[in-house]
Amino acid sequence: MKVYAISDLHLSALCDKPMDKFGEKWSGHLDRIKKDWLSKVTAEDLVLLCGDLSWGMTLEEAEADMLSLRSLPGRKIFCRGNHDFWWSSISRVRAAAPDDSFYFLQNDCVKFGSVIVCGSRGWCCPGAQDFTEHDEKIYLREAERFSLCRAAVEKVREDGDTLIVMSHFPPFPVKYTETLFTRLFSEMGASKVVFGHIHGDNFFPLRSSHDGIEYILSSCDKINFSLVEVL
Repeated sequence: MKVYAISDLHLSALCDKPMDKFGEKWSGHLDRIKKDWLSKVTAEDLVLLCGDLSWGMTLEEAEADMLSLRSLPGRKIFCRGNHDFWWSSISRVRAAAPDDSFYFLQNDCVKFGSVIVCGSRGWCCPGAQDFTEHDEKIYLREAERFSLCRAAVEKVREDGDTLIVMSHFPPFPVKYTETLFTRLFSEMGASKVVFGHIHGDNFFPLRSSHDGIEYILSSCDKINFSLVEVL
């Protein structure tokens, strides 16, 4: 079993928000992702999708975008992004899954063999540009959600398991490496942390290591619309 990741697909099957308005590189981006996906992924593999799946404002709009991934192989694991406004009640989101190859994480985890995956949306961190008191409140709330993930992980963890954490936001600002998130991930014993959110010319390392954890950026335009191998 291999683990891949990609995020920020920003699909829009039922809403008029084509991504090529952000540049020619986005033209036909879903077809390019699908072609690469089909060349790599088997039915037993995991594909982590770290938020911003759909521009849809309603669950019904997002369902159409989920369906565009249904025929692709592998088990698809999602966490919420800041633009996933359609993601409200987790029970409704899970009920809308096209089939049992779709998994949606919220304050919990899933386990496949010796691989555990947990995740939450995350948020911008202290040290980021224009960080406000409002951001501080959400940052602390998301840290609590990762703590809930940690509790869920401990219920299923066994010796030799590998823990991968998903976040939509980078868990640290580009110039810093220690936040509530990174301290939690170290305490959890995470091996990999995968995230998205970063686009365009904004710099962030594609891979970096801190305190024995590998951090991997998976925004689709940053990885040339190809799945990145995580494990």
